[in-house]
Amino acid sequence: MSAWPLAGLAGVLLAAGLVDLAASRRHARGRHRRLRALTTLAAPLGRRLGGRAPAALAVRIDAAGMSWGTGEAMAVKAGAVPVAVLAALSLASYAPGRLGTALVVAAPVAGFLAPDVWLRGRARIRGRRMEAEQADVLDLLRVAVGAGLSPWRALAEVARRHPGLLAGELGAAARRVGLGVPAEDALARLERRCPAGGMPALTEALRRSDRLGASPGQALGALAAEARARESRRAAEHAAKAAPKIQLVVALLLVPAVMLLVAAAIIPALASGAP
Repeated sequence: MSAWPLAGLAGVLLAAGLVDLAASRRHARGRHRRLRALTTLAAPLGRRLGGRAPAALAVRIDAAGMSWGTGEAMAVKAGAVPVAVLAALSLASYAPGRLGTALVVAAPVAGFLAPDVWLRGRARIRGRRMEAEQADVLDLLRVAVGAGLSPWRALAEVARRHPGLLAGELGAAARRVGLGVPAEDALARLERRCPAGGMPALTEALRRSDRLGASPGQALGALAAEARARESRRAAEHAAKAAPKIQLVVALLLVPAVMLLVAAAIIPALASGAP
């Protein structure tokens, strides 16, 4: 098979995959079947261009909250390569000088790494959301444990009562344990899927409670206080970064506007007083 039909096939597969992922919330079961079929078709391309999946790819997939396997991710990465090459070829004629050649040369690398960049960005967004929810979730968890619930039952109750992203991951970990997954494996996956500050300490507290049978209420209270302090520091840092931006707006916009108003009032008076 020549390069152009292969590239066209990869483009069609990638477009189908993106459309499929966009509709994932409404068609979860159908998405899973179609994504499996897409992976089966793109697997030869993944083996040609992607090679073996690195170990860190599974960590990035979990941190981004995706349900892909590494084979599916490698198929998407491999399919993005010819798509990027096609896009670069279409733009190369408009680039000045040797920039078009450089664009075509860099396109395969950019296409192969683009899914990784997307996964990292999604993981950062998820981490910020989880850190914003962490204090409230930990307080609810502390109250549930203090009421006499076991830690795993408390995780399920917090997930049922709190609509946040972090609470949903805690509830998913509790469901895995209820289905027979070892607690250590469930906690390890929970930590991977929650790229937020304070999560290693939370999973360690749950691990220690599960191993020793002691209530983690005191540790959860300390972690909640730490999460609030962390959010306060972040808010103070954002406020400090905003001050120079406000000063720049004042210097570039408000001051010239006031000077124009003053000039508009003075110039007619000077013109009428001139001989």
